[in-house]
Amino acid sequence: MKRTLVVGEVLEVDIEKVAHGGHFIARHEGAVIFVRHGIPGEKSRIEITSAGASFNRADVIEVLTSSADRVSAPCEFSHRSGCGGCDFQHISPERQLKLKREVITEQFARIAKIDIQVDVESVGPALGWRSRVTSTTDRNGKLGFIGSRSHKVIPVSQCLIAAPQMNFDELAKRQWKGDMRVEIAASNTGERSISLSATRDESKPRLSEGPAVLHEEVLGVTLEVSNASFWQGHINAPVILSTVVKEFAEVERGDHVLDLYGGVGLFASVLLEEIGETGRIDLVEGSKTATADAVRNFKDHQHVKVVTGDVVKHLPRIESADVVVLDPPRDGAGKNVVLEISRLTPRRVVYVACDPAALARDTGYFLAQGYSLTKIRAFDLFPMTHHIECVALFEPTEVS
Repeated sequence: MKRTLVVGEVLEVDIEKVAHGGHFIARHEGAVIFVRHGIPGEKSRIEITSAGASFNRADVIEVLTSSADRVSAPCEFSHRSGCGGCDFQHISPERQLKLKREVITEQFARIAKIDIQVDVESVGPALGWRSRVTSTTDRNGKLGFIGSRSHKVIPVSQCLIAAPQMNFDELAKRQWKGDMRVEIAASNTGERSISLSATRDESKPRLSEGPAVLHEEVLGVTLEVSNASFWQGHINAPVILSTVVKEFAEVERGDHVLDLYGGVGLFASVLLEEIGETGRIDLVEGSKTATADAVRNFKDHQHVKVVTGDVVKHLPRIESADVVVLDPPRDGAGKNVVLEISRLTPRRVVYVACDPAALARDTGYFLAQGYSLTKIRAFDLFPMTHHIECVALFEPTEVS
């Protein structure tokens, strides 16, 4: 019989496997517990932080038998009561990659019912990689980050995963207005901008410092990116993802390409030369700010059409496509988008995903529509955290 656990209860458990979302599974008298700051194979003392009918949550408060992969977190604010950003800092970088591989395998086996074995590729140092940071000030105006599963702001003096050009330590020394959201962006051309908004309402961020539009250089092309437009967070991500998308897409002269959730045009920019003047790209994106950037980025390319709108609503207006590229939000594309893409009968679909569970779900939809997952690569674009980026290629299933 499963025992009901109580918040604040302290237990000794064996940490089992990694779970999607940065937690690790433990069990106690039939109760399932999702544990933060563990490593599989460890025996630990944990404290229950929330209790429920189907599962419970807990934090490691003492490691009784330590894994060989446990390391001292490089950041002094990465601990149970600290910043909620980096949930894997206590794990060696090599083991982090293996754990992320296990998560991908488990999600595809459970959701898509297929066996996927893919190495998660390192893309650079585990620190100093993040080009976009959203921080928060406490009521006293100290810069920090929200703690895990709380609303409390943890003041910090440094963020070790922030790119050096962000100069986060200098920003942390400033006296800010209290209860503000501070969005910091640093481009690879040396620009930095800061936008502010109140945490207690839904007001749009306003530019406080630096240019309103940043310039990012990717594979010989300079793109304009407004502060409110999405841009990949890892400094190496734009080049890595663009290179793989281009390789997977194998576009040809004269192709009609759909760039769905296309943002400011990162992937469209690397496919332009391949399709030539006789090809065309339809970029569809919901953010008006991003499509305004895209219009400027492709002002000299008449064969790029930029559409502002909901992807699922716009797709029915399109009759066919040779290649489809999509980079949806964390929730994934969803069944209706997959059905519409399949209706267009593209010869290749390249899917960029920041959540393996959503990708696995959508893979199941593609399989049902006669498309096979023929290639997949995974990248550690969020070192020190549980997040993973994948690029998947779908092609029409060959019928013997």
